[in-house]
Amino acid sequence: MSKQIDIAALASAVCAGDRRALARAITLVESTRADHRIQAEALLEELPAARPSGTGETAGEGIRIGITGAPGVGKSTFIEAFGSHLTSLGLRLAVLAVDPSSSRTGGSILGDKTRMEELSRNPNAFIRPSPAGRSLGGVARRTREAMVLVEAAGHDVTIVETVGVGQSEYAVADMVDIFILLVAPGGGDELQGIKRGIMELADLLVVNKADGNMLEGANHAAADYRNALNLIRPKSAGWRAEVYLASALQGSGLAEIWQTVKRFQTTLAEDGGARRSRSAQARRWLWEEIQDDLRAELRSDRGSAALISEREKQVGAGTVTPTAAAREILAAFLRRDENS
Repeated sequence: MSKQIDIAALASAVCAGDRRALARAITLVESTRADHRIQAEALLEELPAARPSGTGETAGEGIRIGITGAPGVGKSTFIEAFGSHLTSLGLRLAVLAVDPSSSRTGGSILGDKTRMEELSRNPNAFIRPSPAGRSLGGVARRTREAMVLVEAAGHDVTIVETVGVGQSEYAVADMVDIFILLVAPGGGDELQGIKRGIMELADLLVVNKADGNMLEGANHAAADYRNALNLIRPKSAGWRAEVYLASALQGSGLAEIWQTVKRFQTTLAEDGGARRSRSAQARRWLWEEIQDDLRAELRSDRGSAALISEREKQVGAGTVTPTAAAREILAAFLRRDENS
């Protein structure tokens, strides 16, 4: 990517729905280079979706759906089938699939475009596999900015697929409107293996692979999950998590799931819950950016390098507490900033 980018032209192309421009823009916001970060911030400011509209909502907003599930549950197959259903309704879809990063190259190693062949060829769908990097739980730090870009490009629905491991579910649930937990038939033992915290995050639970000789097991699993969810305090006052059956292979249950997503959105909008949720997410995004940028500034500050190195060794040896070391490093950094 060249150092000099015509930001206004790029923003205009993104808003016009230019797929190549959108891909370039996402590559820009994912970059960790200092000059690219400055350009990415300028690009986001150019987009109408980056600024609040007069209604208090964001211009160009679409529905943001988070989908998670353990490896092997059929997330990609489900997303391809669900996405194809959405595009058949005339909707434009973006899929941001956060892959585990290669420890050697940092690149995406699952390659969702090869796992969603039909959807990747759909002109109304845009699929972007992104390396998770070192961000919390494997969720790409810039996924939020990518969502702003795809919405500015005119996509009505954005699906964020997690890698299904670690803390990624919590991070994704905090940046979407509705969070869907995908499970396989099994109930019983499988129900015991799902963390209560993940169940509490779910707005909708889908038992996938409900077909053939697995249909009976799927029905039993759905009953088990409904009973379990009745024991969990609802995440939102106006909504209790619901359970549905689906077969990505047969296409069954997809229409009902989409109708439920729309009903969820309407329910939250009626009491202002959707607006409050987006507002709270934006505030948390602010503090995450502050933390990330402050950490980066500290590590790049030559004047703090010696003190940080020394205190890290002392903390590792147990001679200084992490709290005391952190306070001293931050105080020294702020003093340097004031005197510079």
